[in-house]
Amino acid sequence: MNGLVHASFWTRQATTTILIRLGCCAAEPRKDTITYVPGVAAIEPGELMSYLQETDTTSVVHRIIFKAFEEARAADYVVCNTVEELEPSTIAAIRAKKPFYAVGPILPTGFARSAVATAMWAESDCSQWLDAQPPGSVLYISFGSYAHVTRPELHEIARGVLASGARFVWVMRPDIVSSDDPEPLPGGFEAAAAGRGVVVSWCCQVEVLSHAAVGAFLTHCGWNSILESVWAGVPMLCFPLLTDQITNRRLVAREWRVGVPIGDRGAVAADEVKARIEEVMRGKEGERLREQVRKIRCTLEAAVAPGGSSQRSFDELVDELMRRCGNR
Repeated sequence: MNGLVHASFWTRQATTTILIRLGCCAAEPRKDTITYVPGVAAIEPGELMSYLQETDTTSVVHRIIFKAFEEARAADYVVCNTVEELEPSTIAAIRAKKPFYAVGPILPTGFARSAVATAMWAESDCSQWLDAQPPGSVLYISFGSYAHVTRPELHEIARGVLASGARFVWVMRPDIVSSDDPEPLPGGFEAAAAGRGVVVSWCCQVEVLSHAAVGAFLTHCGWNSILESVWAGVPMLCFPLLTDQITNRRLVAREWRVGVPIGDRGAVAADEVKARIEEVMRGKEGERLREQVRKIRCTLEAAVAPGGSSQRSFDELVDELMRRCGNR
């Protein structure tokens, strides 16, 4: 880096960093449970990031991703949008090899009070509709700003949502299936859902998650979405699509126990979607998840409070950078 101090900032969890660092990719599909990664509990090959499950390492996307990890490996410091208490063993293992600073959760200023649009798409205002719904009765559905869902998957999810009877706000990005498919939902879906659901092209996610009417989040498991959902105290139904979202689901559903998986045993089916929505929105499992997500939220709040782990980590990073710069 030509003598400059190099800090690599990662906007995802720490688990991805150590799995890549230790080379958990194979020339052929692997079937063995991975038990040898320091700081990571036994993980199945199907729970690895999608680019670690692929055997073709020649694609442009694969090369870009691995170049980024090589640059992180060469950095003087790694800064990560995670919380030490969420991944203590993983972070300890990384720190044994490289200075690592967990400074999360990094959230929009004022969170739900933010008036600045940060999305890639024009936002719709759902607040009036949400204001008219009972507390905790609405399922929020969004699959992020760039990942795609297949038409069969989308139709199964839509049928499951209808069959569950749940109220919902569904973010239906214009290109969710393809830019050539402007009407991806099953025919008659919006008419069948009239009065209990709204479909919008985009919305302010932090405002929706923070609304008292929202009781659960059907998510693609993007890292920012997970942190925002936990901060808002909303349990998750996890349907990852690509990259690190698959590993994120493992953290949410298996380790922190603030969500349930969907489609983790194969193709997603309407019956499974219906059952999962019902258990989270109206069942005992939902009560347990809400209690657990409140505990994890307290962990996040404590981390960013004065003297908390993330605040201390950030202060230590600043002090270290000042020391390094002062010695030049």
